[in-house]
Amino acid sequence: MNLETQSQRTILLVDDAEIFRDLGKLFLSRAGRVVTAQSGEEGIELARSLRPDVMLVDLFMPGLDGDDVCRAIKSDPELRDTPVIMLVGVNDAYEWGRAVRAGADDVLAKPISRVTLNQAVNRFTRGHTPQGLPRVPIDSAVQVQVDDDVHLGRVRNLSRGGVFVETSCDIIDQTEVGLRFVLPDYDTPFDPTAQVVWHRKMGAREPLDGFGMRFVEISSALVRKLEDYVFDRDLEPGPPGAPGMGVLA
Repeated sequence: MNLETQSQRTILLVDDAEIFRDLGKLFLSRAGRVVTAQSGEEGIELARSLRPDVMLVDLFMPGLDGDDVCRAIKSDPELRDTPVIMLVGVNDAYEWGRAVRAGADDVLAKPISRVTLNQAVNRFTRGHTPQGLPRVPIDSAVQVQVDDDVHLGRVRNLSRGGVFVETSCDIIDQTEVGLRFVLPDYDTPFDPTAQVVWHRKMGAREPLDGFGMRFVEISSALVRKLEDYVFDRDLEPGPPGAPGMGVLA
């Protein structure tokens, strides 16, 4: 993508903290034209007038919180295709889940590095289809809790946004489940909730059903560990719109 094309992008940054608005404009100065809003209400108004290529929205703000802003954008027929990246500043799995359930296309934990911020924006502004997050193959046992039932399976690949799980249990798409697994070379168990976003049926070449799952409730600390785990293995990003993790993964 040439510099002229980049300059035509409009990035809308919505955050009540002036220091983060200033840093965001500095970090994204080469990614496109950065317009800022200091409240959720102002952010929605600017989104309707500017039609930005991507929005960055803080979760906690006076008045409308970021998840309310995201729902407003995703429920507007003229804006619902606008990618929304939510910014979460607390290490709380429930708050991360708030952003995901509101329809965020990606979620980032503050503090955010220049590299991470630009990579996230570029995923949604390069080409017509969002690029998948980097993901790595693994083979690790996992417990999948569906209501009061616990099933066994194997995690086959993961990104910071989700996992692909092989298991013999039957799970309906959009169901939210509990997961518990340990990454190879890690002692700390991961115990996020995740939503089933697609389903691979068992067949002649597939011994078990498989489910692409998007993390919902997961702490920022665990997300950073997943990022480090994937980065250390230095594999290529998944294909555009990589199945199994939705846009988030």
